[in-house]
Amino acid sequence: MDTVRAVAALNHYFQIRTGFPSFAVTVGFDGFVDQIIEVVDKRYSATSYDRIETITQFGKRILRSAGLSTNIELVPKLVKIGGNGPIMANALVAAGQQISYLGALGTPEIDPTFHEFVKCCRVAVSFANPGRTDAMEFFDGKIMLGKLTSLNEVTWEHLVSHLNQQMLKALFAEADLVATVNWTMTPYMNDLWDKLYQFLGTIEINRRPFLFVDLADPEKRSTEDIREAMESLERFSRYYHVILGLNLKEAAEVAKAIGIELSKPVEEGLLAEITKILSQHLQLFGLVVHSVKACAAVCNQVFAQVTAPYCERPQLTTGAGDNFNAGFCLGLLLDLSLGETLALASASSGYYVRHGHSPSFKDLQEFVVLWQSNIGRSF
Repeated sequence: MDTVRAVAALNHYFQIRTGFPSFAVTVGFDGFVDQIIEVVDKRYSATSYDRIETITQFGKRILRSAGLSTNIELVPKLVKIGGNGPIMANALVAAGQQISYLGALGTPEIDPTFHEFVKCCRVAVSFANPGRTDAMEFFDGKIMLGKLTSLNEVTWEHLVSHLNQQMLKALFAEADLVATVNWTMTPYMNDLWDKLYQFLGTIEINRRPFLFVDLADPEKRSTEDIREAMESLERFSRYYHVILGLNLKEAAEVAKAIGIELSKPVEEGLLAEITKILSQHLQLFGLVVHSVKACAAVCNQVFAQVTAPYCERPQLTTGAGDNFNAGFCLGLLLDLSLGETLALASASSGYYVRHGHSPSFKDLQEFVVLWQSNIGRSF
């Protein structure tokens, strides 16, 4: 299904409904307080400045200071909930889903940044303090400067100290979808997955939920760690329909770690090839790969690709991938076609980068109409 047909089909879905059905979704395990920052290029007064617009421009500014020194001014614009888990879960909350969140939201008290989010969750269990991120925003991407020490407390032992076996079963075996994200910044995630797998082997399971996993930029992790993570995900296929979500850069890093040689350097034109090759090697139910301008997926041996609703001057990019993941998971739960699912994921992300917050059903409905009339153009 090409982009035109996928968006038209999704538009039809929205026109004949008034809202999404509600599903039970368990999400974990990270948590960050994000400070969104602009980098000053030229300042004219106390309130007026030009920002550095691209990462390339910022990189050149840094390189020019090599062997010398430089002063770079950062302007905080917004403090918001962060972490792949909370942002993804918050996007699903906006779409009317029943969210159980387990993770690093503050202890012994929830950090005030998460109070509104927690109010919207069906269950919220915090067993670690959040990390902190300074997110420098540019029109062509973002640079995330993270402080992660508190995520050392995100372990299976700390999780189960807050939940009994009945709750664990309900959250991990009886949900419609389970999402464990930000593997890269959660040092003990492989161990946590291993303990979860062992737990699932001790209980009676009567259904097969989706399990969605997002690695979140694994470049700094070792090849051995990445391989171990892939092996863990393949094992989980015994209990879940496992879907791995990656951006194009992450897909190349996973491919390299598991010994796949690509035909050419990573670029937009490689999206379909790398999605299909990784899917063949990983033996998972699903794999989705997204870039700024397109996305592709293989689920249950079906391939689809959609061109994204590109935005040249986004209002906010930190969290765009998490909103994409939320839309993709929602499409799976709604049993949409794979093309429609990719279109819903792209619409969720596309709305977010333009408006700076996650979309409701009505927001998505209106955005898809706009997208359908602007396919192939930046808007």
